[in-house]
Amino acid sequence: MNTLPVIAAVDGSDDSLRALDWALDAARGREAPLRVVHVREPGPWLRPETLTAGRPEPDTDPVLDLVRDRLKDLARDAPVTEYVTTEYVTLDGAPAALLPGLGSEAQLLVFGSRGRGGFASLLLGSNGTAAARDAECPVVVVPRPGREVHDSELVTPGPRVVVGLHVDSPNNEALAFAFAEAARREARVQVAAVFPWLVQAGDLVPPPVVDEDAIESETRTLATGFVAPHAERHPGVGTDLHVLPGDAAGQLVAASRGADLVVVGRHRRRLLAPARMIGSVTQAVLLHAASPVAVVPPDGTEG
Repeated sequence: MNTLPVIAAVDGSDDSLRALDWALDAARGREAPLRVVHVREPGPWLRPETLTAGRPEPDTDPVLDLVRDRLKDLARDAPVTEYVTTEYVTLDGAPAALLPGLGSEAQLLVFGSRGRGGFASLLLGSNGTAAARDAECPVVVVPRPGREVHDSELVTPGPRVVVGLHVDSPNNEALAFAFAEAARREARVQVAAVFPWLVQAGDLVPPPVVDEDAIESETRTLATGFVAPHAERHPGVGTDLHVLPGDAAGQLVAASRGADLVVVGRHRRRLLAPARMIGSVTQAVLLHAASPVAVVPPDGTEG
C-alpha cells in the first residue's frame, strides 16, 4: 500500500525547523514517510527559463544539508522502531505558488509560522497561508513559542485537541481530523461550538429581543448531533462539548494555550464567491493561536 507522505516545508529558519520536528512526530504517528521540501526562490543565479518546479541534486542544497544533520542528531536518540523513511526534495520557483500544489501528493503539509523573510505576521499570500487556502490536504502551521493568550475555561490539564464547530455550516472533515489526531495522541477532543451574541448597537435602535438560553440550547442540540458519529467511531477518545457565546476566533485562540493542536475548517466555495477562502476566524486563529493549527479542507477535493 502506497502511503502518502507528511511534507515539511523548510527554508533553514528556526521556525521551519520547529515545523520539521512537528512533521517528524506526525509522520511517526501516521506510520508515513516524511518528505522535506525546500523551495529556492528566484535569484540572480537562476535564469528565467529555470523558474519552474525542478529537482536538482539534493546535495547541492545547503538548507537540506542542515535538515539532514538535524535529523541525524535526532535519530541518535530515537529507537529503531521510530525510524521514519525520509525523502529530500529541492524545487526552484516561488514558494507560495509551488507549495500549495504539493497537497495533492501528501496527507499533511506542515509549515512554520514565519520564515527567512521575517514578515511580521501571517498575511494572505504568505507561504503557510497560501497553502492553508489552496492545498488539497490539511495544512498545519506551527507557531513560534511564547505567544500569550487570554485565559479560558477550555484550558484544562492533559493532552487536548481543540476543534471549532460552526453549527450553521459544520465541517465534518475538521471533526474527523480532530478525532483521528486525538486518538493518535491519546488526547481528549474539545469541541468549541460558539454562537454569536448581540451587543447594544446604539441608543436610537434597540436590540432585538433574543432568548440566549434558547439559542444556546439549540446550538448544543445541533452540535451534539454533529459530534456523535465521530465520537462513536473513536470510543476511546474522550469528548468535551463546550457551547459558548461570543467571538469564535477569540474562544479558539484562548483555548489554544497548552493544547496539542487547534483544528479549524476552511470555507466551502460559494456560488457568489467561487474562489477558495480560509475565512476570517481561521485567519485570526492562524495569527494568534499559541499551539499548532491545522486547517482542514471541507472535503478531499473542491473541484
